Amino acid sequence: MSVDLVARRRLHPLTPLLKGAKSIAIAVAAISWQGYAQLGFERWVALVAGILVITLILAVVSWLVTGFQTVGRELRVTEGLIWRRTRSIPLERVQAIDVNRPVLARLTGVAELRIEVIGARKTEAPLAFLSVAEAGDLRRRLLALARGASADAVVAADENATVEAAAEVPVHTVDNRHVLIANLLSPPVLFVPMALLATITPMAYDPPAWSVIGVASAATALIGVVLPPLRRIFAQWHFRIAIDATGLRLRHGLLETRSQTVPPLRVQAVQVTSPLLWRPLGWVRTKLDVAGYGGNDAASQGVRGSVLLPVADWATTRAVIARVLDGVDIDAVPLHPVPNRARFVSPLARRRRAFGRTDAVVAARDGWLTVRLVVAKLTRVQSVRVVQGPVQRLLRLADLHVDTAGGLHAVGRDRDALAAYGLAGELAEVSRAARLAETGSAAASGSAAVPGSAAAPGPAAAVDLVRHQRSASEHSPKASPTYTQPTSTSIM
Repeated sequence: MSVDLVARRRLHPLTPLLKGAKSIAIAVAAISWQGYAQLGFERWVALVAGILVITLILAVVSWLVTGFQTVGRELRVTEGLIWRRTRSIPLERVQAIDVNRPVLARLTGVAELRIEVIGARKTEAPLAFLSVAEAGDLRRRLLALARGASADAVVAADENATVEAAAEVPVHTVDNRHVLIANLLSPPVLFVPMALLATITPMAYDPPAWSVIGVASAATALIGVVLPPLRRIFAQWHFRIAIDATGLRLRHGLLETRSQTVPPLRVQAVQVTSPLLWRPLGWVRTKLDVAGYGGNDAASQGVRGSVLLPVADWATTRAVIARVLDGVDIDAVPLHPVPNRARFVSPLARRRRAFGRTDAVVAARDGWLTVRLVVAKLTRVQSVRVVQGPVQRLLRLADLHVDTAGGLHAVGRDRDALAAYGLAGELAEVSRAARLAETGSAAASGSAAVPGSAAAPGPAAAVDLVRHQRSASEHSPKASPTYTQPTSTSIM
């Protein structure tokens, strides 16, 4: 029988004010300085005041009809006035939980809880806003339920929250000086002087434009040019990595702070990128691929939701990836180059292209100016494809695609065609065996979690905990596993 661990609750009372302030900022930006000049001060103030009143009314109504609660192993979010909608999110499919605190949220002592669910194009349940203590408590409860804990175990975890926090193991802290230098050596920052020149030059040859409105418009344009690189630097500031009982913990941010929690068994792959301007310094950037991150929400962040290391040397990157991928040493993965005849289709990139695997991961390297190494876990492989273009067929070459449920895919380009087909079949068998081994291991650990306890999850529950990521076809046990979507129910 399902038990309500948390009764239906509303968001923080300051939510309407914070959302109203955001809407007003958008409205003022939309009106622009030219609109201010045309309307005049009094009508501009009246328009902004009208927008503020309407926005606050709508925000208050939205706050009154929005609530959330945990029922059994589901999080239910209810919203809507005319069209009532209840979203039921199985916690076994939760891929990551973030606690975000924008500037206004930090000033008012609240936080936003963002729940990333596999298969969703955007954040499935953004709970904005909660008190900081409530957000931390709810994050802890949801992660415990996602791991298969019972209601009693969740209560015990709440009582031992201090012990859990103390058990957190720091892994790495990124040097802020490296963050600053690395961003200064990135193309967006290098193009800033040219963008500033393009913004200022027209005004220099147009003296009538030097009015109050003209200067204000130019200043706004300059801020728009400089702001994106600054947001990226601010978002990567104080980047810290740690591991605790709930999974991988990522914290970063200067003005807007973000705390990410990625539960175990959710990492699909990692990508190590070596930009051209960073190579003399020996620095690389590492991306973490978690199914559920991505889409428009991740792209809107100053740092993408999947960044594992914004900048680090190779030794640090190896050590951190080993912690994330269960001891995998990326230098120990044998990478085999492409055949010499590949120079006819990729004369520049062929020297960097390579592909290889171990019993745990598959890796592919590609790129010319920017070199990328993708390392995917075999237990997360969803499909293996061999693709040939017309020129590749003439040269007996083929591209080997190893797909995961996330956004990163290991692609071995311009491989020998015969070897690619053989390796595709081999990878399908090896990845299937790895998944079965992981499922059996999870079942064994689940049955031994709390011996003799009625609340302890048994083998079936442990198998289901792993199966939530992969569900093989009933008709073909050898078919590539697929992912399922969270449920969404509309109630009129």
